[in-house]
Amino acid sequence: MSIIERDYLPKPESIQFPRELAVLIVRKAASMAATFEEKALDQLTKDARSALSAGVDSNQVIRQLRL
Repeated sequence: MSIIERDYLPKPESIQFPRELAVLIVRKAASMAATFEEKALDQLTKDARSALSAGVDSNQVIRQLRL
């Protein structure tokens, strides 16, 4: 069996990625992750408190929240 290699698309030019841009992207991603983590923590806590106040057993809450 033979493989035919063809260049149908031009090769992308190699560009130098600016270090400053990479650092800014990492900082933004870290900030977004922290915000998401805080919101997730708040929501999980709210859901657990709501379930516990409704009389749900804590072991069931653990299973439902997949903790």
